[in-house]
Amino acid sequence: MKTFQDDDFALQVIRNKINEEYKKCKTVSNPAAIQELNKFAEEVEHELRTTVIQAVEKESGTFELRIQPDTLVDNAVFEEKPKDCKGGLRSDKDDTNPKNVAGK
Repeated sequence: MKTFQDDDFALQVIRNKINEEYKKCKTVSNPAAIQELNKFAEEVEHELRTTVIQAVEKESGTFELRIQPDTLVDNAVFEEKPKDCKGGLRSDKDDTNPKNVAGK
C-alpha cells in the first residue's frame, strides 16, 4: 500500500489487524455475510488510500507530505478565522473580548 510506503511499523500494524479480523471471521460460511465482510474490507482500503497522507520527517521539525494520486484533495481555502463557525466558539466581533464568546 503506497499510503504507508517505507513505513515498516505501520505496515506491520496493518498486517496484524487484517490477520486478526480474518481470524475472527474464519468460521463465517454465509455467502451474504462473507460478501458484506469483503465489502467492508474494500471500503476500509479505499478510505485509507484516499484520506490518509504520509508525513516523513526530513529534518528536525520539517516534514514532507507524500500525497498519492488517489488522495482526495478538495482545494478548500483555509481561513484563519472562519466567518461563520457553527459551534458558536468564534464571532465576527472581537474574539479577544470574553463577552463575545458563546455562552458568556
